[in-house]
Parts: sequence; structure tokens; C-alpha cells
Amino acid sequence: MGRAVWDTPADLADWLPMDVDIWAWVGDTQRQLHGAGNAGLAIALGDIPAQAYEGRYSQLDVVAPAVANQAESMELPWLEFYARYWHLIGRIGDRAQGAVALKDAAELVAFAEREDVRDCPSVPAAYEALAVAQANADGPGYAEERLAMLGARLADVEPGSPAFAGLTTQYVAGLLDSGKADEAVAYAESAIDRLRAAELEASWELAAVSARALLAAGRAEDALAALDAATGFKPDDPIAKPHREGVLRARVLGTLGRTAEAVEALPDLDVVGDHPRSFVEWAETVRLLAGSEQIANTWQLGRVLRQWIDYFAMMGGYRARVELALIAGEMALARQGVWQARALADIAETGLAELKTTEGLPERIAELRAAADATTPLPPPGEEAELVGLFDAADGFNADPERWVGWLAPLSGKDLEATRRHTTTLGFLGYPARGADIYWTMLVEGDRLGDAADDDVAYLAGLLIEARQDERLEQFAARLPEAQRHLTLARLHRARERWPETMAEAEKALEAGAGLDARRLYSGAAQQLDENAKGAKVLADVLDSGELEDEDVWRMIVLATSAEDWATVRRGAAKIGMPIEPGEGPIEQEMGLIRVILPAPDGSQRQVISVRTGPATARLAIPQPPGMDYNAGDLVVFDPQLLEPVPDDPQERESFVPPFAAVRMLRPGGYTSWFFDGAAPSEHDWAEFNEVLAERGWPMWVYSDENYTVTHPTSGERLPGVFGWVAVPPNVSPVEVDALLDDATERWVHPLAWLDLAREVGVEVERHERIVKEYGL
Repeated sequence: MGRAVWDTPADLADWLPMDVDIWAWVGDTQRQLHGAGNAGLAIALGDIPAQAYEGRYSQLDVVAPAVANQAESMELPWLEFYARYWHLIGRIGDRAQGAVALKDAAELVAFAEREDVRDCPSVPAAYEALAVAQANADGPGYAEERLAMLGARLADVEPGSPAFAGLTTQYVAGLLDSGKADEAVAYAESAIDRLRAAELEASWELAAVSARALLAAGRAEDALAALDAATGFKPDDPIAKPHREGVLRARVLGTLGRTAEAVEALPDLDVVGDHPRSFVEWAETVRLLAGSEQIANTWQLGRVLRQWIDYFAMMGGYRARVELALIAGEMALARQGVWQARALADIAETGLAELKTTEGLPERIAELRAAADATTPLPPPGEEAELVGLFDAADGFNADPERWVGWLAPLSGKDLEATRRHTTTLGFLGYPARGADIYWTMLVEGDRLGDAADDDVAYLAGLLIEARQDERLEQFAARLPEAQRHLTLARLHRARERWPETMAEAEKALEAGAGLDARRLYSGAAQQLDENAKGAKVLADVLDSGELEDEDVWRMIVLATSAEDWATVRRGAAKIGMPIEPGEGPIEQEMGLIRVILPAPDGSQRQVISVRTGPATARLAIPQPPGMDYNAGDLVVFDPQLLEPVPDDPQERESFVPPFAAVRMLRPGGYTSWFFDGAAPSEHDWAEFNEVLAERGWPMWVYSDENYTVTHPTSGERLPGVFGWVAVPPNVSPVEVDALLDDATERWVHPLAWLDLAREVGVEVERHERIVKEYGL
């Protein structure tokens, strides 16, 4: 809704650390982009910071680079810096990317030093971002480098600059990582005093790092007091503040022995699990509190920590990976998980090679190993010969897979049934490489592939894929019969999203006699490659065999619909019992309203009310603003899998409009949208207006809400307003639309404006410009 975009910069001034002046520039740039007809870029420009802080990363990772590329082509270096900066913040902030972001962070600093960029008021934020990326990768290892860089920048920055608090926060963090806790406390307190003297308040992040410094200096009471004093401080990252403050407060309270209060303050796992920046501190706090009755040290927690370790391995958070491995190892030992503690010690030791400095870490790893050697594992629940049967009989909800890994280990690699259970459980707990090693030794090196069932091949392939041992999997595939070989390679390619290779290997597997799994792999890859007719055929060939499940039939219907193979669509609908009117050719029957989920230019999603016209087709019913890739009248293919469950409540179910994800455009309707804006008419006039448009089949949609008001041109009072879009089919000229709108609204107390349409037809442009100005539209 156009107006909100232009108001955005005032709200964005709340997002630090960018200079407030930058938001005035953002607003001007948005207006210029709107004026040039680039509404999509203007919308995206205003939403990028929110995408970074609200965790809408799938949008950010598409939109920010696109904005940066457009800015480069338009020779707008400040805009390019803006887009690149916020994309980087979205990566190194809550996502805590480390080594994988270092190159981009360094390039941003180099870009900021260009002559045509260096005067941008937000340039210091690039140095802060580089320091954050380095800290994410290896805080202590980069500590001195960070301090030198940040110190040089701080020498030229006064407390009144918005950059001061952010640079200072990272400088204090650098002192902490270099082991200088007392110096960090003194520096933070001095900076806060300087801000106070300038009648300014510290950011919450600066106060938080000050509290961490006090805690590291052994002054936990003072750390708690600092946190209490900072509760109302304005955060740089307002979205993250609640959970970050909760974790830090719990850690301080736990250090003080105030366990019940610490547990109360600690955010739940389902909250923190979405915020990697808090993973290590949360885990440290849980380890501190795990001895209490309020915190359960379970295998589920161990599995989560293992997933976090892998996350940091992928993101180049090398120090975090080692720290988490040690924490998880200590907690595993508390559960008498000896095998897991040893495995985690191995992970920590392997991680040392990635660090610039390892001071104190080899000793901690050695201590973990010694503690594991001194811990007695829990005894198994029965004799070795009984374990497989006991495993199968165990309660799947309450059974502890960590313990079963230890109990089955003596049999694994010898007994095939035990090996299947042991290795797949290892994979489930996050140790696929260990499971793959055991399976490999038994089946491949032990020359027992001839005894292996199809499930064994699939299990080992799955473990190798999950462990990202692609070369080893290819070696494994080379030893298999032809059908299994191609099927295994197709699974690998699918996992790596190599769709042409997936399709080729699945086709070879089918030719060699593979079954439904190969057809599924082939059809899935075909859909990704827009080879819809081929994908539909490979499933339709066995439609009457009873081999396909409903999910397979629906996929065939979607593929056949995309290929406009209506005969196959009808066959699929009959198979699943969906009534379709008899006939040939396209299916066009009204089957109720649905919500179709489509992409928006800013990377978000739009829900568009549509009329379902077939098993997997819908015609959009709501006009869309120009700049969208779709509009009312367009026929789209959608995935018939519901995105929300049907409500249980009968009243809610009655008004429920089911949502489905759009797959592709099938046929555009060619409709054009025209914007209208002005004071809202009477209910009678509005009803007549709607009726006139409905008679002509022109979809109309109001985008304003009850809060939208316009200004009375003489009294200045606020009047209820209305704005929206009218969409017309391709056989209707702009002149016809202008004439109809003029006739339909000429008797209204307050005139309606359609400036873009008036300019298009060259009729009464000055009148519409006057309406816009007088009513403040």
C-alpha cells in the first residue's frame, strides 16, 4: 500500500547503528525510485533492515543482492553500500556467520573507503561489521587485529556520533576475547561516562558487553546491577534484545547461585533455537544450571547441541564449534554418555586446526577425555543376544537413543541387524560419519554387499550423504548393481540440488529396473527443470498399477497441469476421487475460493484470493499493483498440499479459505491495474461504485484500512480515506476506464483521484494533481 512505503524512513531511524541522516537519504531515494516507476526496488529498500533483524533471511538473501546490483548499475554507491551492509548484518548478526562472511566483510570495508562512498555517514558501520565477523569466526584469534582496527576508528569518533556505541561495544568485546577483563570493564565504564557527559544514553548492547566484562572480572553482583540499570536502554537490535537479555541475566544469576531466578529468566530452547548468536552463551548457562531439578539434561538436549556444532562448522564459527563441543561433552558425561563425550572430544580436537590461537583448549580436551575414561557407562538392559529384540520392543517415545548407541556398539559391525539399528541411531543423533564408517567397514571392506538388502544400501547412502562424504558415496555406488548404482547417485544429486544429474541418474535407474523411488526422483527433478510433461508421464505410466500413493498422484496432477496435459489431469483426479466435469481440454469449473501464496518484489509473500478452477489451477481474483509479476485474471498452477490445517472449530471452518503455494504461471490474463485514492464516499455511493465495476467484470480491491485518512481541503479535518486498485482486461482501453470512473464518481461529495490513469490518457491531469495536493493523498 503505497503510502506506507514513503513513511518508512521515520520508523527506520529506530534501527541503529546506521546514522539517522541516512534515513532521510533513504526516503529521498525511495521517492525518486517511485517517480521513476521502480516501485519494487523502492519497497525493497525500505524493508531490508527489517528483513535483517526479523530473521526473514530467505527474502534478505534474494532482495539485498538484487538491490546492490541495481544500485551499481544505476551508479548509486551509497545505495549499494546500504544494501550490502544490511545483507552482511543479516548474516553476521543473529545468524552468527564467521569465516564464510569474512571476505564479504573485508570487501565492504574496502568499498567504504572508496572516494565516492567514504562521506556516507554510515561508513564506520563497515568496520564494526568486520570486527563482528572476525569475532564470530575466532574471537580470541582475531582479538588484537580487531582492537587495532577499532581503536584507529574510535580515535576519530566522538560520543555524539551514532557509530560511537557500536564501535565501542566491539572494542570491549575484543578486550574480553584477549583476556583483559579488568581493562574491558574500565573501557566500557569510561565510554558510558563519556556518553552521559554528552547527555546521551548507552545502547543496550554496550551495557550488555559491560555486564559480561564485569562477570569475567569476577564481579557478578556488579554485572547484575549493570543489567538492571540497562533494561530500558535503546537496543541496536530491538528484535533480539528480549532473548539476549534473558540469556545473559540467567547466566549472571546462575553464577551468583540464584538458580530458581536464573531458570525463570532463561529463554526456552524453542526461542533460542532460532538465534545462533545466542547458542554458546545459552549452552554455557544451561551447563551451569544443569545440576538443578529445574533443568533437564537429556539426550534431546544433546542432539540439539550436536546440531548447533554442525551449524558453526558450516558457517565458519570455529571457536563456537569447539566451545560447544566441550560443553556438550561435559553434559554428556553427566548423563553417563561416555561414547558421546569421547566423540565430542574428537570434534573439539579436530576444530583446533581452524583456530588462530588455541591457548587453554588442548588442556580442556584432555580433561574431558580423562573424565570420560573415569566414567562408568550404564549397563545394558539385557544380554548381547537379546539387545536387538529389546531395541525393537523399546518405547519409541521414552527410549534413550544415546544409551542404545552405547549398548549396541559391541555388536555393531558384526551383526547386520544390530548394525542397522546402531548406525541409523548414530545418524539420528548427529553422528552420521561414525555410522557410515561402521557400515562401510562391514559391508564394503568386509565384502558383504551381496548380503545387503535394499534398505542397507539406502541406509549407508543416507549416512554418507548426511555426512557429506560425496566421493566415498560415489565409490560405494560403483560397487552396486546397475539399478542401485544409479538410484544411489540420483539420491546424492538430489540432496545437492543438482537437478539435471538427478534426472539423468533416475532415468538410468528406471531403465535398469528400479521402481517407485526412481520415478519419484525423476519427477521431482523434472519439476525443478520445468520438464513437466516428462515428469507427469513417468508417474502416469504406473497410475493404474496401484503402485502410486496419493501424494504421487497429486504430484502427477501438478506436473500434467503445468504441461497442460488435461487428459492426464483427468485420470489423476479420477484416481483420487475428485469430481471433474466430463469433457476434453482445459478444466474450467468453479471449485470455491482459495488463497494462493505468491512472491512479492521485496522477497516476502502475498496471499491472493483466487477462484479454484481445477485440481491444481486457480484464477487470481484480486488486482495487484504495477510491478508485480501477476495480476487479477491470471491462471496459476498451485501445489494442492494445504499450507495450514483446516480448523477444528465448525465456525472457523465455515469461513476458512484454504492456502496453497503457487507453482507457476500457466496463462496470464493480461489485466492492467489502475490506482485510485481519495476521501471515502457514503455507503450508498460505494455500493453503487462496486456494482458498476462488478457488472463489467472489473476486479477491484481496497488496500487501505480503517485507519487511513485524508485531509479536508478547507477545514483541515481528517476524513476517512480509501485507496486501492481496479484491474481491467486487455480489451478495455485506459480511455474507457477513465470515462467510467468519471461517471461513477461525479456525484460524490469528495472527488476520487486516479492520477496515473489521467496521465496515461491525457485527460484532466491538472484536476487530479489538484485533488492529490488538496487532500494530502
